[in-house]
Amino acid sequence: MKTKNTLIVLTLAGMLAASSAAVTAEEDAEETVYTVGICNYVDDASLNQIVDNIETRLEEIGAEKGVTFEISYDNCNADANVLSQIIANFEADQVDLMVGVATPVAMSMQSATEDSRTPVVFAAVSDPVGAGLVESMEEPGANITGTSDALDTSAIMNLIFAQNPEADMIGLLYDVGQDASTAAIASAKEYLDQAGVSYKEYMGTNVDEVGLAAQAAVADGVDAIFTPTDNTIMTAELSIYEELAEAGIPHYTGADSFALNGAFLGYGVDYANLGKVTADMVADILMNEKDPGTVPVQTFDNGTATVNTEICEALGLDYDEVAEIFQPFCTTVQPITTAESFDELG
Repeated sequence: MKTKNTLIVLTLAGMLAASSAAVTAEEDAEETVYTVGICNYVDDASLNQIVDNIETRLEEIGAEKGVTFEISYDNCNADANVLSQIIANFEADQVDLMVGVATPVAMSMQSATEDSRTPVVFAAVSDPVGAGLVESMEEPGANITGTSDALDTSAIMNLIFAQNPEADMIGLLYDVGQDASTAAIASAKEYLDQAGVSYKEYMGTNVDEVGLAAQAAVADGVDAIFTPTDNTIMTAELSIYEELAEAGIPHYTGADSFALNGAFLGYGVDYANLGKVTADMVADILMNEKDPGTVPVQTFDNGTATVNTEICEALGLDYDEVAEIFQPFCTTVQPITTAESFDELG
């Protein structure tokens, strides 16, 4: 009987072990999966950098936490009809959360999800309150929150006049239809009016128009050109930077990706970090079931000046001297060379 009882105990132990293994296997097979629909506004270095870092960071978080983020990505290429269809597809697929990269995408997502209440996290919205996306930066309200690339325009103006105290005509190059430019251009005008410096506006809504606007600025002999975080000008930068450099006109802009594409200087938000923080917010909302309306909008210190060393040389400037001049006005001054994407920098 003793042997028989021992066999029974061993058999039960084996059965329990097998059952436990089966449960573990079943749990592994039922790993939590979150579906995320990401829509980009347009194909440019800044926004692509954000998307790349969102995807990479979500993959890292998934590996750390034992969950899976299934990402559905699309780009509307600034086409409102295409944007509406992309969002409709996300809704039809019942994604758990949508990410809208840039203001127009975020606004369309917010409108489209009023009934479904699908959470929305935006990225790179310069003025979330002014655009009507959130009630306040601290308490967004509704089903939306995200990251802002709000620009300190006066900081860039300070750099222009630190480099060239004698500048008396500044070109303002932007797309009047870009929400990202509205507040920044108004701030630039206010700064220049107070300083008693003349300025002229040059506008374009596509690459060809921006090219013509740049030609007009060259013909007018402006001392420098300012562009905020404007996606239209960002898209056109590769087609205008050589002409501006040859004319001796430094282009001061609101993101390092402009400098990557040939502008003299990009100042402001680190878009790689912005993408990572956006991903952290996405994961937090999904994994901890947070209400987006209670999650504060994240902003970033505007303190990094990225200088294109090739353009420095083309303008007859020495990078080390420029960095020394800019240093008192920046947290960091860093060099970059011209490329179409950050991947090409190796």
